[in-house]
Amino acid sequence: MAELRRDPVVGRWVIVETESPLLPNNFEKSQHHWREGECPFCYGNEDKTPLEIEAIRDPKTQPNRPGWQVRVVPNKFPALQIEGDIDRRGLGIYDISSGIGAHEVIIQSPYHHKEIPDLLDEEIENIIRMCCCRTEDLKKDKRFKYILLFKNYGPSAGATLAHPHFQLIALPMIPKNPGEEIQGARAYFEFRGRCLFCDMLKQEMQEKIRVVVENEYFIAFCPFVSRFSFEMWILPKIHSSFYSTMTPIEVASLAKILKDVLLRLRLVLSDPAYNFIIHTSPAKQDGGLVHYHWHIEIMPKLSRVAGFEWGTGFYMVSTPPKLAAKYLREIK
Repeated sequence: MAELRRDPVVGRWVIVETESPLLPNNFEKSQHHWREGECPFCYGNEDKTPLEIEAIRDPKTQPNRPGWQVRVVPNKFPALQIEGDIDRRGLGIYDISSGIGAHEVIIQSPYHHKEIPDLLDEEIENIIRMCCCRTEDLKKDKRFKYILLFKNYGPSAGATLAHPHFQLIALPMIPKNPGEEIQGARAYFEFRGRCLFCDMLKQEMQEKIRVVVENEYFIAFCPFVSRFSFEMWILPKIHSSFYSTMTPIEVASLAKILKDVLLRLRLVLSDPAYNFIIHTSPAKQDGGLVHYHWHIEIMPKLSRVAGFEWGTGFYMVSTPPKLAAKYLREIK
C-alpha cells in the first residue's frame, strides 16, 4: 500500500509508492532534441546577445568580446521589463500591475557542451559567485521584492537553448511557492522556537537513510516528502537566509557538492532533464529571516504532472526518497 505524507513546510500531501517502486531503469530516458541554428551564447558570438551586464573575464579584454569565463546578459525575450513603474491598480475584483522586473541570463561558461559536472571546481565557483553578485545588485532596487535564480536543463524541463545557462528573475512581489514556504517556516518557528529547516537537516543527518552526500558546509538529501522521484535538496548546515551572502569557503564547498550531486543524477538516471531552483529570503529582509533557511531544490523530469496532480495539488512519487537516495549515494 502507498503512503500519504504531509510536507511540514507548506502542508502539501504527496502519495509515495512504497510497495512497487520504480527503479532508475524503469523511467523513460530523456531525449534532448535542441533547436538547430547558431548558438548566441557560444564563445565568439557575443554580438548575437544583448549587451552584457557583467562578466568574469580576462582584464585585458573588452566587454561584449571574447575573453570571458562567465557572462551575464539581459534575456532577449524577457518575461518582465526593468524600465518603468509598478503602477498597481484594481480592475473590479482583480489586481493588476505593470510587468516590471528584471530577467537576466547567466551564461555558465564558454563551452557549449560542458555542464556543471564537466567543469573544474574553480569554474563552478565563478558561476556561483556571479549568481550571488547579480542577486545582491538586484536586491538594491527598491521595486523588487524577490530574486529567483533557476536553471532548466533539457527541453522537457523548459530549456530552449542547449548552451548551459541559469536565469535570474527579479519580481515586484513574493511569488506563491517561496511565500508559502516562508509562511510555513514562520508558523513552525512561532510554535517551537526553532527553524524548521534546521530541524529537518538534523533529522536527516541523524537518520542518514535519505542523505546522498555531505561535506563540511552543505548536505544533499532526498526529502522525506519529495514531490518528484529522485528529487534532491541541498541545504547549508549553518543557518542562513540568503544564498547570495555566502563566504568564499562556502562558495567553494557548494561548488564541490553541486558538481557531485549533478554527476550522480546524470549517472543514475542517464542524464535526465531537471529543474534547479534556489529558494531564498525576500530581497528586503535586512539581516535575513531567523525562521527561514535558503536551499536548492533539484527536480528531475521523470514523469508528467497530469490531471490528478492538477486537480488535487497532491504529487505522486513512484520511487520512495529512501530508495532514490540509496541509488544516488552508491553510484560509482
